[in-house]
Amino acid sequence: MKQAKRILVVDDEETLCDALAFNLEAEGYEVDTSYSAEEALSHNLSDYDLVLLDIMMGEISGTQLARIMKKNPSTASVPIIFCTAKDGEEDMISGLDLGADDYIMKPYSLKAVLARIRTVLRRTSASAATSQPPADIVAYKGLVLSKRNYTCHVDGQEVRLPKKEFEILLRLVSNIGQVFSRAELLTEIWTDEVVVLDRVIDVNITRIRQKIGQYGKNIVTRSGYGYGFIE
Repeated sequence: MKQAKRILVVDDEETLCDALAFNLEAEGYEVDTSYSAEEALSHNLSDYDLVLLDIMMGEISGTQLARIMKKNPSTASVPIIFCTAKDGEEDMISGLDLGADDYIMKPYSLKAVLARIRTVLRRTSASAATSQPPADIVAYKGLVLSKRNYTCHVDGQEVRLPKKEFEILLRLVSNIGQVFSRAELLTEIWTDEVVVLDRVIDVNITRIRQKIGQYGKNIVTRSGYGYGFIE
């Protein structure tokens, strides 16, 4: 069975937001709604196939939310369609320059919105089928590690990890589902050390869990074996 595409509708006009969600669900999409950019950021935005985004909202505007998404490696490729009352040519150009995939001006017809959504999803699905993730990136949802830059991002926010913590996390996330013994991690990561206690691994794992937020729970302990990263 083909999985329904997931769409997030973000608009502070609650009635309009709910009506659009209702009609999208009738078309077979799986839809969530947010009445502000702040509320939208509480979702795991990387889980969505498309975001319909109003521009003029509260403290965080739609354009600011789009910038946040495009800067985050885990959400940079999520397509965005602006649905807005800002109908000036400069507004449209500005929105498209941010990386939006389309720009629909209010008031709009439901048929036009559905047609634009189908077009964008077809285009992005075709692109995803032929593209490969950068070779230096290892990621699980919003947890993104760069082997080139030695950086770790958690839902768009950079988290600073010392060299050994980064190497442990990289090894675990690169091999989801595999359990590594403490001895294996010591041998592979502390290659230049003469004597390192097993306890060092436990301490580093505890620190990593604390730093990577919600993804800390994905690092599991297998008693008598070691540690692994599971989905």
